[in-house]
Amino acid sequence: MKIRHTLAAALALALTLAPSLRLAAQMSEVPHAPPRGDEGDGPFQRLIVRGATLVDGTGAPPVGPVDIVIEGSRIVEVRSVGAPGVPIREGRRPTGATKELDAQGMYVLPGFVDVHAHTGGLAQGTPAEYVYKLWLAHGVTTIRDPGSGNGVDWELQAREKSAKNEIVAPHIYVYAFVGTGWDGGPVTTPEKAREYVRWAAQKGVDGMKLIPGTYPVSNDPAVIAAVIDEANKLHLGTMAHLSQQAVSRINALDAARMGLGSMEHYYGLPEALFDDKTVQDFPYDYNYNNEYDRFGQAGRLWKQAAKPGSKKWNDVMDEMLKLHFTIDPTMTIYEASRDVMRARRAEWHDMYTLPSLWQFYQPSRESHGSYWYHWTTQDEIEWKKDFKLWMAFLNEYKNRGGRVTTGSDSGFIYKLYGFGYIRELELLQEAGFHPLEVVRSATMHGAQLLAEQQGETADFGTVEAGKRADLVITEYNPIEDFKVLYGTGTLRLNDQTGKVERVGGVRWTIKDGIVYDARQLLDDVAKMVRDAKVKAGMAPDAPLTVVKELPRR
Repeated sequence: MKIRHTLAAALALALTLAPSLRLAAQMSEVPHAPPRGDEGDGPFQRLIVRGATLVDGTGAPPVGPVDIVIEGSRIVEVRSVGAPGVPIREGRRPTGATKELDAQGMYVLPGFVDVHAHTGGLAQGTPAEYVYKLWLAHGVTTIRDPGSGNGVDWELQAREKSAKNEIVAPHIYVYAFVGTGWDGGPVTTPEKAREYVRWAAQKGVDGMKLIPGTYPVSNDPAVIAAVIDEANKLHLGTMAHLSQQAVSRINALDAARMGLGSMEHYYGLPEALFDDKTVQDFPYDYNYNNEYDRFGQAGRLWKQAAKPGSKKWNDVMDEMLKLHFTIDPTMTIYEASRDVMRARRAEWHDMYTLPSLWQFYQPSRESHGSYWYHWTTQDEIEWKKDFKLWMAFLNEYKNRGGRVTTGSDSGFIYKLYGFGYIRELELLQEAGFHPLEVVRSATMHGAQLLAEQQGETADFGTVEAGKRADLVITEYNPIEDFKVLYGTGTLRLNDQTGKVERVGGVRWTIKDGIVYDARQLLDDVAKMVRDAKVKAGMAPDAPLTVVKELPRR
């Protein structure tokens, strides 16, 4: 869902938008997050998280109470200390803590991995601190930035600062959009493709992001194959958004055969399943640069594919499974297409969405994903049908042993960082995943994808001895209800008082053994939003979720 791939382009777009965006665009580049200072507590010589129920990320059922021992940035022990409903067996508890965290009655999970996480940008007026804190407040401790739209050098600096915990931020995997950041010109030949990948590897990136057919990279299959091959040789990851400009030449199965690490969204997958055509049934007046055409017709793709359970459907799935191909669906970013009012009126916007980002979401013929200038009941119906078929493929792929990961692509189409990620968990459950399978996609599978493409074994993504101390702790059971992970929580009836209360939200996020108060992170974000509203001439508590009436034609 990349809107632009250079700072210059993002700045030019920002200057055409609202005053609040122009104000943000006066910066020469997106500011880095400020130094961490006294934010977060730790790491500690020996931190013990006491008495939690553990969801370890492997798909195993919850178990508890357990005590989790963390030394520095690593988990060194997970010990069962009793049974539910009876006093904890004090004699079993590990000792010698220099710091204790009382998590009795709470739930602990591995830190979440968002494998499709753009770090804001000038066009949105979103500073890095705002984005990072929203992620961490929702338990996201590792991200993959596809395309590094704020610049490869910028993203590499952020990665190093985060790795050293000099800033408040998740761990960052840097994937460069092929062809950007160097002076070698467009990538139009296999030789150029290999040259670019080698250049990027020397810069220190973790992988390549491909959108074939989008300047400056060709959609020539030989060029794409060269990018993937060279990246694999150098232990760099690869991910691809197979846009409609490329899928007639490279569908998802073609890319998997080339050795692509993961496909993003679903473009190229229905095309691989066509059994009575080779090209999508485009209307004769279709124009890809018309955002309504682009998204309206994308919602009519799956019904053109082979039916679930058919020979073609099974053959494509079986081959992808043999190739160990990973699907990162990012359903959340398309959800507004099936119910735009739901996305636009989400209860967190008024408190946590910056006015510049809200302006970025508004209907526009130029802004990517802002196709609401013409969106009909039938369009939403088509997308609802599309989701059912898409979900059927994902669920069956998972059931047969395929890897499905969790990404959000937030920052577009009314999807807010952090909040959009939690919604992806709900959508995977809607697709048929058991909540424990959802958590596995969000943790272990994401970690495995990122590590394996570097030629490494994942040292994060599960809660077990030897793994990185990245954890999410919440007061309510997320396996019962993922809504308790939203920063705004959810509504529950208090039977003692007879009143409905708002409960939930992540209580603590632990990254590298450093304990962050998720509520404080959200308070920081809320203050940024209030200050931005005042700066834009609004009241600090002014609502955002009412679209101004457009001039009548």
